[in-house]
Amino acid sequence: MDGRASRWQSHREERRRELIKSARKAVHRLGSDASMEDIAAAAGTSKSVFYRYFGDKAGLQQAVGEVVLSQMQRRIQEAAQSAQTPREGLLAMVSAYLQMAETSPNVYTFVTRYSPGDATSGTIATAGALGHFFAAISDMIARPMRSHLGDSAGREAVIGYWPNAAIGLVRNAGEQWLASPESPDKPDQAAMARQITDWLCLGIAPELRPAPPAPAPPSAPT
Repeated sequence: MDGRASRWQSHREERRRELIKSARKAVHRLGSDASMEDIAAAAGTSKSVFYRYFGDKAGLQQAVGEVVLSQMQRRIQEAAQSAQTPREGLLAMVSAYLQMAETSPNVYTFVTRYSPGDATSGTIATAGALGHFFAAISDMIARPMRSHLGDSAGREAVIGYWPNAAIGLVRNAGEQWLASPESPDKPDQAAMARQITDWLCLGIAPELRPAPPAPAPPSAPT
């Protein structure tokens, strides 16, 4: 590659990063259903520019998703590294995940949802980035468990299946929490992280315990 071609490639990469940053800001403000035209207008350019760099809305979702999910992965990894026990690690990772998603629910939804009306492909736009993200988180969960469980019976089954099952619970509970309207009954982020961690470690067994019998009424005097 000669110098002029190298400079042109560098310019294209820088322009692409600028467009991704602008799109992220626009989606944060306008909502996850913002059209390519809305995003382009917010970025001060035309939608043809976005189509030139990303192909379609699915391509833009993919590009923004790669950036956002990479940042989430680094934040979750940093949180997990400071934990002393597997349970502390789970709480730290769940907390980091909810914090990042709560920072901009619109952007989170944009990069984890498929927009069939705007995309030309029939697959989830961020399937590659999203799959890599959850595979990395699964590995983060499995590593401390592998050393904690030692040679116990059923170790491989737990390590092989449980991290992915845990991710499903965290993601579904977290996304429902994000989408829930504010109310006195809605837990804050810290309480939701603790609740999800308890479900992961203890299940709902504590809630299924029978309530203690009510005290008998005092007997009438004779």
